[in-house]
Amino acid sequence: MPDEPGFVLIESSGPASGPAVPRFLGDATTLARSGHPVRLVLVQEGVTAALPAAQPQLAELLSYGAELWVDRYALTQRGLDADQLPARARLVGMDEVAGELLAPGTKVVWH
Repeated sequence: MPDEPGFVLIESSGPASGPAVPRFLGDATTLARSGHPVRLVLVQEGVTAALPAAQPQLAELLSYGAELWVDRYALTQRGLDADQLPARARLVGMDEVAGELLAPGTKVVWH
């Protein structure tokens, strides 16, 4: 993410939970398309949104310069393989996420 404050959007639900997840990813895409720095962080069941079925929507988000962070612990706990993630996804620990949440000027939305 650029040096300017941006948005950290955290998704904790997976696509199987209903239409709210694709809408949240769409909101992230709209922010990125508008030129805002966006980091999408997938935690808990949200890590399933990075699997191949959801990747077309993620590809659009990433095409606007957004970053994709995937919680390493949540991915491992679900027996998912990091090789299935988009090439630009970054596996992170919650310590890194906490650092972003506390950064001055960062706007956080947790879904």
